[in-house]
Amino acid sequence: MSSDSISQAITPRLEPTGPIWDDISRAITPGMAFQWYEDIRDRLPDAPSRSGGLHHIPDLGAITDQADVFVFDAYGVLNTGKLPIPGAAERIKNLRAASKTIFVLTNAASYAAAQAQGVFRGLGFDFSLSEIVSSRMVCENHMPQLASGLRWGAAAPANWTQDEVEVPTLHLLDDIEVYDQAGGFLFLSTLDWNSGRQALLLDSLARNPRPVVVANPDLVAPRETGLTREPGFYAHDVQSRLGIKPTFHGKPFASVYEEIERRTGAVDPRRIVMVGDTLHTDILGGQSRGWGSVLIINHGLFAGQSVQKYIDVSGVFPDWIAPSI
Repeated sequence: MSSDSISQAITPRLEPTGPIWDDISRAITPGMAFQWYEDIRDRLPDAPSRSGGLHHIPDLGAITDQADVFVFDAYGVLNTGKLPIPGAAERIKNLRAASKTIFVLTNAASYAAAQAQGVFRGLGFDFSLSEIVSSRMVCENHMPQLASGLRWGAAAPANWTQDEVEVPTLHLLDDIEVYDQAGGFLFLSTLDWNSGRQALLLDSLARNPRPVVVANPDLVAPRETGLTREPGFYAHDVQSRLGIKPTFHGKPFASVYEEIERRTGAVDPRRIVMVGDTLHTDILGGQSRGWGSVLIINHGLFAGQSVQKYIDVSGVFPDWIAPSI
């Protein structure tokens, strides 16, 4: 994509009260995703402003001595959908050999931690449970209490079972009565979500506002077939249309980074590096904690794109840029 086409994709700004969410049948381009994130920028954490030249490195081997802890996003960094990224598993092994602490910080909320570990093993990664921090796990640890007898309405995968989380749930499908019965709403996965279910949610919330909790703040995710709309997309739709502010757990919001810092103990935040493929989640979130950051550009959101324009417009400057880890 040329600089001109990127500029066209991100300007002019769309109205902040809803139109960017209107047509959910359109295929998503990187420019569209970028603009969506820019349009909700005031809802994201602040980070120290940075500027200057971009520091390109061939891979993480170039900065191994500059960090003690490496925190990896999953999609676009370790894998794209069900496919591991070539060389990623070997890089993890090399960092372990250099006595570095490793974490995976994932916004994928469809799986519990043990299930996520199994997924990573299937991709060729040997992460322990203590090395996996998922937004779902952190979200479950922070769930507010509902009034006695009420249950959370869960946007979850088709094979969802109610015992998969520690709070009582109702599976949100196509029955408006279920939405109306819910004491609050929990976004875990929107793989099986659609415009009809979003309309039911909006209708129910408009008549009876209730809490909305989101275990995956991503607006989009890179998969084998392209970019997909994720729970954050639909949750921000709720906020834009109804003024109900969701509670988010996951990058770039604080609770997941606090969990990493709790596990690392007294490590200087400047010696922690967040490695990801997005500016508004991975890089912004890490920088909001005072961490270093590496933007991966050959996979994920910016694959095949020139990232300079996106960085200049957003003002989110990673410490390093690498094609892959």
